[in-house]
Amino acid sequence: MVDTSEKTATHRTAVASCRVEMAAETLELIKNDQFQKGNVFEVARIAAIMASKRTPDLIPMCHPIRIDSVDVRFTYVSDTQIKITGTVKAVETTGTEMEAITAVGVGAMVVYDMCKSVDRGMRILEIQLEEKSGGKSGHFQRNAETE
Repeated sequence: MVDTSEKTATHRTAVASCRVEMAAETLELIKNDQFQKGNVFEVARIAAIMASKRTPDLIPMCHPIRIDSVDVRFTYVSDTQIKITGTVKAVETTGTEMEAITAVGVGAMVVYDMCKSVDRGMRILEIQLEEKSGGKSGHFQRNAETE
């Protein structure tokens, strides 16, 4: 593990995203809340938040941190795609990037799990860090130059 004992705790924020591609019919079922397991986005949101808090149990050498806030949002990108965005905030000596990435990844897996009965061809795409701030390395924001 990296030694963070000499680092100063700072406000840290990380934003990650991913997309889930599916059949248009599947997305319509999500929009109309027609899955037997429950509301797809609400179940996925809860799972994403829970996963962000368990990141050190999943990623070797990842520091456990005290997360102050996790926000997970779902947006419709097209008639066959959704985007999941996760924002994690903490005042810590190490960043929140892995927690944000874990949140959106698990959120996407839950969407897949809840909808696989009607669409096994769904794809989870482009899990990536969008932005991070705080800490020694400063600010990062994905843009055309980093694509």
